[in-house]
Amino acid sequence: MPELPAFRFFFGDAERSFRLTPELVGELERLTGTGIGGFTRRFFQGDFRLADLHAVIRLGLIGGGEAPKEADALVSAYAVPRPVMEIFPLALGILEILMFGTVQDTAGEAETSAIAASGKAA
Repeated sequence: MPELPAFRFFFGDAERSFRLTPELVGELERLTGTGIGGFTRRFFQGDFRLADLHAVIRLGLIGGGEAPKEADALVSAYAVPRPVMEIFPLALGILEILMFGTVQDTAGEAETSAIAASGKAA
């Protein structure tokens, strides 16, 4: 079986891979209390909780190869202290790769291509 596509994004201090595997989708559903279809429909409409953003990023890091403890530390250091709309593009890209196999909107590519080591959008 081919490997699921990954979303590559500069996060923290390095470019990282983010991927939601079927097992991690199950965990996201458990954490959010909703199925992936309803969750993404709501998320794509801008109806989400901050905890949803953090969960998508943390689980995406784990699916991309980070150890769970390291993924949690990275989210705590580089996502939690940032404004919501600075981390939204990262979570959005992770979910778009899961649902469509590619990132759908490249209009804001310069703005959404990286979060600098300081956590600020590029």
